[in-house]
Amino acid sequence: MLKLLIIADDFTGALDTGVQFAAEGIETRVITNTQVDFSGIAPEAEVLVLDAETRHLSGEAAYQVVYETAKRAWGLGIPYIYKKTDSALRGNVGSELKAVLDATGSRSLHFFPAFPRMHRTTEDGIHYINGIPVHESVFGRDPFDPVKSSSVKELISETVPVTCVGNMEGWKPQPGIMIYDAGKDEELREKGEFLKAQGELGVTAGCAGFASILPKLLGLEGRKSKEILTGTRFFMVCGSVNPITRVQVEHGERCGFYRIRMTPAQKLDTDYYKTGMGRHLLEKWCGIARKHPWCILDTNDLEDTDKTMEYARTCGLSTEEVRVRISTTLGYILTEMIGMGLEGTLMIVGGDCLIGFIRHVGAQVIVPVYEAAPGAVVFRICVGEKWFNVISKSGGFGEADLLETLAGSMAGIREEIYAGQL
Repeated sequence: MLKLLIIADDFTGALDTGVQFAAEGIETRVITNTQVDFSGIAPEAEVLVLDAETRHLSGEAAYQVVYETAKRAWGLGIPYIYKKTDSALRGNVGSELKAVLDATGSRSLHFFPAFPRMHRTTEDGIHYINGIPVHESVFGRDPFDPVKSSSVKELISETVPVTCVGNMEGWKPQPGIMIYDAGKDEELREKGEFLKAQGELGVTAGCAGFASILPKLLGLEGRKSKEILTGTRFFMVCGSVNPITRVQVEHGERCGFYRIRMTPAQKLDTDYYKTGMGRHLLEKWCGIARKHPWCILDTNDLEDTDKTMEYARTCGLSTEEVRVRISTTLGYILTEMIGMGLEGTLMIVGGDCLIGFIRHVGAQVIVPVYEAAPGAVVFRICVGEKWFNVISKSGGFGEADLLETLAGSMAGIREEIYAGQL
């Protein structure tokens, strides 16, 4: 029976939040259908994560999608709703929080932006990435969705009151959105326990940080599994231009990953892969993957160049069209390569790229399994009649040596799947 609905704005966010519950053995499902019949979800599922894909919508459109979803769920008696937000505050955060508040008719929505384990903290209402105000970090330079302010209140203030909470001394519920500071995981737990004692956990929001303490707070229990990646083949598809991911890719190449660099035309011309030359190129890449067990298919331009956008301008493509085309093309390429015999663990970096792949393979329900590393989520998916382990990661997550760590951890260890996982 569903006890918790999590509404995310992109697919990697849906997975990195859902895995906080799956890793505890709690039956968790991730879906992309905003028109889902909640009563039709598998009865053993306690947590449902819905990727609403609202990150790149207008504020008004995002509000409507989230409002309608939350209203249906609340009306059916799902007792807890969690609005998952980006840990760097990208997207339509204010519009979507207001949508949940309006849909549920709640007096207050409690919002925890921080994710201390990933070095995202909130102090005096200012959000930081590795100690840097978020709008001055790499997320302030995001080519598709730059964060324009480090003040959480300023970012989300719409037509709803906003209150910033430092400590809980003298705490009283306030109408609207209540933003909570946190610099350590202990602060998230303490403030969460305080809200539980006040009966205030019905409508909450935040990233995977606060979500990680919800299983205990909400009394959700399961049987933990011991999941470990196995195998010797590792194929990564990089659809993120985030500098953090670029550093990881460069480190991976130095550590033995074979790096395939895509040209601007190869990224943006999906129909090319339906031609004879395009099919030959896919076969060539499959051959490289068979020869080199660790591979990266990379969409990033060479450092200090902007060849992709230069090419896009000659084709009359906008920045938004470039984003959509790259994610669609990568999803198609990976699906076709699997059909050609690509094997091993897959890694897909970037939410747009991940949803492009999910749509191409036609998956309706995804089962998150565990975190192979902080922010790197392993899930299982069936393509055709074959099951794959897939690692997803937001572009801004992870240490520089992440690829080396993941690839090295797979060798020689037996996989263990707990009963009922698939």
